[in-house]
Amino acid sequence: MSKFSLEFEDVSFSYHHGEKAILEGLSFLVNEGEFVSIIGPSGSGKSTIFKLITGLEDHSGGKIAINGEVYGNRLGHVGYMPQQDLLMPWRTVLENAALPLEIQGATKTDARERVVKLLDQFGLKGVENKYPSDLSGGMKQRISFLRTVLSGSNVLLLDEPFSALDAITRLAMQEWLLDQWEKWKLSILFITHDVDEALFLSDRIFIFTEQPVRKFVEVTVPLGRPRGIRDIHSPEVLQVKEELIEQLRSKVKL
Repeated sequence: MSKFSLEFEDVSFSYHHGEKAILEGLSFLVNEGEFVSIIGPSGSGKSTIFKLITGLEDHSGGKIAINGEVYGNRLGHVGYMPQQDLLMPWRTVLENAALPLEIQGATKTDARERVVKLLDQFGLKGVENKYPSDLSGGMKQRISFLRTVLSGSNVLLLDEPFSALDAITRLAMQEWLLDQWEKWKLSILFITHDVDEALFLSDRIFIFTEQPVRKFVEVTVPLGRPRGIRDIHSPEVLQVKEELIEQLRSKVKL
């Protein structure tokens, strides 16, 4: 396996031939087991990056590799967790979590047996027979994340998964996510508009600063691991936060 979980090499993309490019010769790497956040103004191309990685859109030039492999069809080679949980309301917690395993060809019995073994680790023990309408927002996101992990990939794309949660639940989910990331040894690419969230979670942060996107401004978070939420108030991190906010402010058009 490559030491890079994800590689973009001179990748270009536009939605229609002849239109202005969204990406133009973009190159970046995500290391194995790394947590990287992407921040930038709305419409800057963050979700486009995810569509290209998942294979929902195809790049017009360059190379995209996952774990060192270039696939003709990237669908199924990464796990994707959208902003909305997309849980099926007619399926129980257990049935929703088992869905990716069933799609991969596992029998319902085998899929559910595997999920049962993970319920406690994901904080879902005791609610496996409930339906999504009976659960809190944080609980729904735990199910969605479990389903993403069960995609089988070590590369996960999380698209603002906590943006709809209240502030206290959001902090609890951030801490929980870091715990799961460390246990599963995952590579995570995380889209957020929240600078504090990016600083707390990430090893590095990519900032969109131009259109079309040819490169990112890259910031290394000056925090070791393990870390706590209070650590983002250290002088070193506060300095980085000010720089990030200034970068973002300069790109916002009123």
